[in-house]
Amino acid sequence: MADDISGPGRVLAIANQKGGVGKTTTAINLGTALAATGQRTLLLDLDPQGNASTGLGVPRTARTTTTYDVLLGGSPLHRAAAPTAVPGLDLVPADADLSGVELELGAQVRRSFRLRDALVELQASSNAYDYILIDCPPSLSLLTVNAMTAADAVLVPLQCEFFALEGLSQLMRTVELVRGSLNPTLGIQGVVLTMYDRRNSLSAQVETDVRSHFGDTVYKTVIPRNVRVSEAPSYGKPVLVYDLTCAGSQAYMRLASELMTRERARRTAQVAA
Repeated sequence: MADDISGPGRVLAIANQKGGVGKTTTAINLGTALAATGQRTLLLDLDPQGNASTGLGVPRTARTTTTYDVLLGGSPLHRAAAPTAVPGLDLVPADADLSGVELELGAQVRRSFRLRDALVELQASSNAYDYILIDCPPSLSLLTVNAMTAADAVLVPLQCEFFALEGLSQLMRTVELVRGSLNPTLGIQGVVLTMYDRRNSLSAQVETDVRSHFGDTVYKTVIPRNVRVSEAPSYGKPVLVYDLTCAGSQAYMRLASELMTRERARRTAQVAA
């Protein structure tokens, strides 16, 4: 049975086993938008590619304590977390060492709970966050299982393409498996449609299909295909810092607002119950 994570922080795993769906872009920019609204936010880069770290302007030479050190070396999260150039947004970076976690943990006891145990310690400290976002790798590996075991809920970025629903169904099965054996309270926080192109009829068709299958789980906010969003990582900046006025930045601000509205409704319902 999983340990309970107490404290005010809401832990969200941003996951999709398909690559190129805007997962890391969503992690970076949603984290930035939440921080911009006054929410103290921590982003955990759990992808060996380290793209979230790069996208926040942290060079590989500066990644002295990483999520690898947290999972394998027992480094406390509050010491691994470092401020970014975005006020209110901290980061625990990643590097290629993470790719060996599966082999190094092997059959060790509580190997699926490494991240959760670290978060329990963090939440018990004086370094609590309002939101903790976990950028998962594009696979259903032990790293993703660790993220889902540690999370309160999963946020799913979904690219508006032909095979979107097929990949989403596979992810949902994984969520059910984790819920059944490792984290019984794990839920789906929401599905975010990304790379939406209003000039393309396929985007509209995918949106219709996804909303018909998952209803209110799908966010009203959609993230448009936007060149400024694509450019921003090469400058080591979230798009909200790179170009606040572009369509992508405004969409992520709306997404953060919608997410916080959902979270307030969830807390109100819990209190009422």
